Amino acid sequence: MKQSKLLIPTMRETPNDAEARNLQLLLRAGFIRQVSAGVYAYLPLAVRVLKKMNAIIEEEFENIGAVEIRMPTLLPLSLLEKTNVDNYDEKSYNLKNRSGKEFILGTVYEGLISELIGDEISSYKRLPLTLFQITTKYRNDKRPRLGLFRSHEFLLSDAYSFHATAQSLDEMYQAYQKAFSRIFDRLGVEVRSLLGDNRMSEQTEVLEYMVLSEAGDKIGCFSTDSDYAADLQAATSAFESRKSHEPNKEIEKVVFEQSQDLSQASESLSFPLQKTIKTQFYMADDQPVLILVRADQKVNELKVQKYLQVEELSAADDTTAQDYFHSSLNFLGPVDVFPECKIYADLQVQDLANALTGANEENAYLKNVTPENDFVVEQYADFRLVQEGDPSPDNMGTLELKKGIEVGHMVKVGTYFSERLKTAVLDENGQHIPVQMGYYELGISRLLAMIVEQNSDQKGINWPAEIAPFDLHIVQTNMEDEDQTILTDEVEKMMMEAGYQVLVDDREERGGVKFAEADLIGCPVRITVGNKADEGTVGIKFKQTQATIEVKQEELVSTLAILLSSENE
Repeated sequence: MKQSKLLIPTMRETPNDAEARNLQLLLRAGFIRQVSAGVYAYLPLAVRVLKKMNAIIEEEFENIGAVEIRMPTLLPLSLLEKTNVDNYDEKSYNLKNRSGKEFILGTVYEGLISELIGDEISSYKRLPLTLFQITTKYRNDKRPRLGLFRSHEFLLSDAYSFHATAQSLDEMYQAYQKAFSRIFDRLGVEVRSLLGDNRMSEQTEVLEYMVLSEAGDKIGCFSTDSDYAADLQAATSAFESRKSHEPNKEIEKVVFEQSQDLSQASESLSFPLQKTIKTQFYMADDQPVLILVRADQKVNELKVQKYLQVEELSAADDTTAQDYFHSSLNFLGPVDVFPECKIYADLQVQDLANALTGANEENAYLKNVTPENDFVVEQYADFRLVQEGDPSPDNMGTLELKKGIEVGHMVKVGTYFSERLKTAVLDENGQHIPVQMGYYELGISRLLAMIVEQNSDQKGINWPAEIAPFDLHIVQTNMEDEDQTILTDEVEKMMMEAGYQVLVDDREERGGVKFAEADLIGCPVRITVGNKADEGTVGIKFKQTQATIEVKQEELVSTLAILLSSENE
């Protein structure tokens, strides 16, 4: 294909507002253009890469028995309400048709596909069934950022499996794990798998896929000495009780003339934060609860919500705190709390004695407070976010916290949607059983960005061979040289006949400009037709290794086959 016939608007300078490295390179190399904040057009080179990425995903999914479908972009809001999927409300694009019916632009499809299965399948004999689609989805973020990492519309592959038994779901879940691994290998991107945050109590397992990046908005926790890996929200650490043996002292109230938060008060009173109890007030399905952690720790609200098995957990504001405790949030504590408010505490709180905590009074704190002696805890459990250096839960090494970008996840949804939508089949005994479901998601546009992040250098992108926009980039250095033109045409023809996808730079540009833009675009191999064209000699350069060699025209196909084979080993 002639480069003069393609839309490849390269840029010499990096746009000032392009923060992420992948965005800088994709813009400069002419793969994408920003239409508005968080919205991008994919130009011809990007489309070629995406087609190859999609083909890999389709092939690997079809190999495990998945069948492609295409669902609508307009989703009726009534269906989402029926399945209690309301956590997307703030990030969905809502609209109405002329008759006033409410819709959202495609975001979540679990309910729609579950209802479809319920309407069309009635017997366990039709299961298992696995469906997938590759489509555009929409997210109304307040602040899209980092290019394709977080945009208003994005490319996604979402797959759904339906089963009569939990064992069948387990088998497909494992099959998708292997398929994901093969996909990442073929795409040339390094991805870490880790335990994910389990937001629905009915879900039995979540697996997230993260690409490590300092630009990431996710935090993964990894053991230094084992394979343990988990999202920060899902991570746990080993706990060994080290109960204080201090004799209990008499409670003493301290009132400050000026307002001081708990950390300031602990410093003023020479209390280490590890001996200070932070009290956080929540409404759990409209019931007041207090969650206690050490002041040097943070509450993991997801763990709390799962432990309490409530649909909604919301942090109380100052107005609510005044209504219940006649105090602002900064000065709440667990002593003399009204009976209707249950107290739950992190495991590490039970080891404290003579601690500092709030007094439920403005500017006031209580010294020498001891759990169970001065207040009663309903239950102790793991309610905190893990921290760097915590012992791994398998007692092998310590935890390291690393930033990353989530590029996929899979969930054993179980019967969450089938129970709400009455999606059931008849089993072998003629009894109705709810359908088990699995969900498997890959962020294609995010993967595109991460492939560029991981496969690039100062000169440009280094596309992995299987998804490169073209296999070979032929550069003719002088368009007015007849020998070069003849040899370029012959080389293009012979390479295409050998099965290569070829891009030919036939533009009236200086050789230096062509070389710089070829490096920027990043095809795996560049063939240069230059000063030795009259001798039938061309140059070969491999983008990944920067290795170069000169060969005769008649030896080009065989030499390239040998060299590419050795490069891919």
